[in-house]
Amino acid sequence: MTKIAIYDMDRTITVRGTYTPFLFHMLFARAPWRLIFLPLLPFGFIGYGLKLISRKSLKTYNQRLLLGSRPKLAKMMPHIESYADKVMEMNSYPKAIKQVEADRAEGRKLVLATASYELYVNAIAARLGFDAVIATRLKIDQGRVLPEIVGENCYDEAKLDRIKAFLNEQGLEREAVYIRAYSDHISDAPMLEYADEPIATTPSGPMRLLAKKRGWKILDWN
Repeated sequence: MTKIAIYDMDRTITVRGTYTPFLFHMLFARAPWRLIFLPLLPFGFIGYGLKLISRKSLKTYNQRLLLGSRPKLAKMMPHIESYADKVMEMNSYPKAIKQVEADRAEGRKLVLATASYELYVNAIAARLGFDAVIATRLKIDQGRVLPEIVGENCYDEAKLDRIKAFLNEQGLEREAVYIRAYSDHISDAPMLEYADEPIATTPSGPMRLLAKKRGWKILDWN
């Protein structure tokens, strides 16, 4: 039996979300002049709130405004690394990190599954010692990062689909795997329902209610 521990990242391992802070970290490090586009950001959120655009489209809209259309990946990498350091130092739950270490000590394969961009999640995962990353992928063309998501935003049912694809790629049958899964948010209900051992961590209100209804373990990492 292969043992796997799957962690959501934002507000599960981290205290706060990482996507918007990442965009602003990159903006101030690379091109502060792009602050002139800040007044355009609310239009994306309005469109999303009115269901005129998807969460996927909202993410790439914000990315285009704050990062640009074709930044060079090589020039972004030092700032991605410094952002990962910042997340570890200022935006992570010590108790979550201890749990990651405990799962590793128990021989579990560690998988970080998140809707955040793989672009910077890989650097955070490396610092935490994860074995694999399942995250939202951006198109990279000739060494340049485009505001275009490859496939689906790794969120909700799409995240579960990616987890199933990962198991298939690893040659693992579901019956031969014991999955422990951690998340704070109701959007990860499909992942937790799929797990053998679902754990709600510092859960949002809706997630706490669902966890109590399902009898899932609840951990508070504050």
